[in-house]
Amino acid sequence: MHKIYIDKDVVDSSQVTSILSRLKIPAVVVNDAREVYDAISCADDPVQEGKKILFLTRNKGDFIRKCPGTQYYTCCDYNILHIGTFCTMDCSYCIMQAYFHIPVLQYFVNRNDLEAELNNLFAKKSVCRIGTGEFTDSMIWEMWTDLSAFLVPKFSKQSCVVLELKTKTTAIEKLKPLRHNRKTIVAWSLNTTKVIGNEELRTTSLTARLKAAAKCEEWGYPLAFHFDPLIIYDGCEEDYRKVIEQLFSHVSSKNIVWISLGTFRFMPSLKSIIKKRFPDSKIIYGEFITGIDGKMRYFKPLRIELYQKIVSCIRRIAPDVLIYFCMEDDEVWKKSLGFVPSECGGLPRMLDKSAVRHCHLAL
Repeated sequence: MHKIYIDKDVVDSSQVTSILSRLKIPAVVVNDAREVYDAISCADDPVQEGKKILFLTRNKGDFIRKCPGTQYYTCCDYNILHIGTFCTMDCSYCIMQAYFHIPVLQYFVNRNDLEAELNNLFAKKSVCRIGTGEFTDSMIWEMWTDLSAFLVPKFSKQSCVVLELKTKTTAIEKLKPLRHNRKTIVAWSLNTTKVIGNEELRTTSLTARLKAAAKCEEWGYPLAFHFDPLIIYDGCEEDYRKVIEQLFSHVSSKNIVWISLGTFRFMPSLKSIIKKRFPDSKIIYGEFITGIDGKMRYFKPLRIELYQKIVSCIRRIAPDVLIYFCMEDDEVWKKSLGFVPSECGGLPRMLDKSAVRHCHLAL
């Protein structure tokens, strides 16, 4: 982190004071976000520059949002806890390079508004899954903020909503002393060592992620894992088999709430960004077609073939673990898992039931 920008409207926030006490680096008060974006946009690589600058501001919209999903593919009906944007890591396939006009590491400090929305959600007394990892990595904020120290005990005091913290880091030590009551799932994005080494810059190794997961299991946290994006390359099936075997050698299948699978897909506008920022990356040169949602996707038979092999490997070791697909249609589900979600009450219902069972939620 090289510099902090502070929105003038939050300069007196206790959250800002706390963060500045942890980060002894220059801070500048600005009138609005445009000043931050202007400072970043003149850099040779605005995306890279945005990872060095922290913008402390107010979330002017809702903290709790529905996952955007799409009407064309099966959605998990997830809820997003929108605590900030962007990431310090640098994955070649990251959609946030194209998603935001000019990416910036942004953290929302209006904690009272966040807490009020959570209280309203908890008051509904209905099962709900929510996570902080849609527009950022859930755990990169641990060095600068008390976010997890606020969220985890907050969720532990109610019985219907489960929080998922999804990460590629090993920044878990602050989770150890927290009272969680199994209402927080700690989740990792997993990939092969080749993909991590070539495409997931400044992330932790596969072994480090799995060791961190084992620690969280030891501390009583339920776990989840996300194989997304799966990348197709020569030898990938064998590499993913090794990842799965490593996974279950570190943690118990009985403590895994769910495992998601999703192959690499991207907006067409991301292709030129990857070419420019990651000229050695080969991931955009696979056999892609334009999906009905406008995103580039691997040719469906290729997706199904890879899914079948990964599902078979997981089922051989952990037959009872819930596996689901992120943004796939019924044909993919039927040919890869042998059923479609509607036969089980729908994907949201499947995930809710697993959360109830593993996280001791009240129906």
